Amino acid sequence: MKELKDYVTAIPDFPKEGIMFRDITTVIEDPDGFRLAVDGLVALLEGVDFDLVLGSESRGFVFGAPVAYAMGKGLVLVRKKGKLPRATVSESYELEYGEATLEMHTDSIRKGQRVAIVDDLIATGGTTAAVVKMVERLGGEVVRICFVMELAGLNGREALKGYPVESLIVYEGK
Repeated sequence: MKELKDYVTAIPDFPKEGIMFRDITTVIEDPDGFRLAVDGLVALLEGVDFDLVLGSESRGFVFGAPVAYAMGKGLVLVRKKGKLPRATVSESYELEYGEATLEMHTDSIRKGQRVAIVDDLIATGGTTAAVVKMVERLGGEVVRICFVMELAGLNGREALKGYPVESLIVYEGK
């Protein structure tokens, strides 16, 4: 039987020489791979007391939605700046070349709600750290952060120190 990592395609020298790109789209495209990923994420959340799943644009939606459905929870969407129609809270974070801003609706999380963040990948941890700040600003509590893949060589867990972080697949390099 194939393991989840068997569905990830490695592409050398993308987007630049020396980088081994881990393509998660091949996981999503294969029904068995997608099932393994979603079931694995659900297993990481079994026994955790939480109210909402939070998914960041865009692959966090892909994995967060079936996890929320399977666990009988609501799904909060975090989007790029300017994409949400109601009042929002926002957080900017550094990218390799510049800055990005994420937003979520101010009424998506009520004070005291417990949130599980689900996403495809942790690299430097900057995106998820920005999401955590918004959750806490709205009065929510992040109780678990789950990723399909982790690039351990980029030290993303450092940006999320103090939060329980789980990954289905860990690649030691960048």
